[in-house]
Amino acid sequence: MKTPLDLAALELLFSSARTYNHFEDKPVDDATIQKLYELFKWGPTAVNCLPGRFVFVRSPEAKKRLIPCLLPGNVAKVEKAPVTVIVAYDSLFYEFLPTLWTAYDAKTPYASNPPFAADAAFRNGSLQGAYLILAARALGLDCGPMSGFDQAKVDQEFFPDGRWKSNFLCNLGYGAEGGFYPRGPRLEYKDAVKIA
Repeated sequence: MKTPLDLAALELLFSSARTYNHFEDKPVDDATIQKLYELFKWGPTAVNCLPGRFVFVRSPEAKKRLIPCLLPGNVAKVEKAPVTVIVAYDSLFYEFLPTLWTAYDAKTPYASNPPFAADAAFRNGSLQGAYLILAARALGLDCGPMSGFDQAKVDQEFFPDGRWKSNFLCNLGYGAEGGFYPRGPRLEYKDAVKIA
């Protein structure tokens, strides 16, 4: 039987975690990015399909390419964040399934049904984006996930061959003191949960 996480860990991951809009002027280095990937890559996806793809936008040159794709309210956040991750998914993720899933032929159902593959890529890539956020928090990073960008522009700029598709963006770094808005309320159990 597994031991539940202690209260401090639960607070770090969930109840005290915040969406940061401002970060300290402290870089996120290559070793930390690799450590982050090596942790969140273990999160489960359907038939281990792993469609998530991640572009860590960190250089000034890459940020200049991303800025024009943002809604105005997100420009300053991205400019000041040490890293902005483009959380994307591979529309042809199933090409890797013969290696990633050996229990049976999982490639054919996706390869022969593009709408089914597109749903799976988006759904499981979104899961991987959530795993990235939790892993980042577990490693002491703060996160600022966001929409608020022109998906077509991001895809044209960063994924011109059309294979990868952007899903959402996530700023990463070390949160500045007071770098977040007041916490919003959450739905009550009775309003969000049914047991069938």
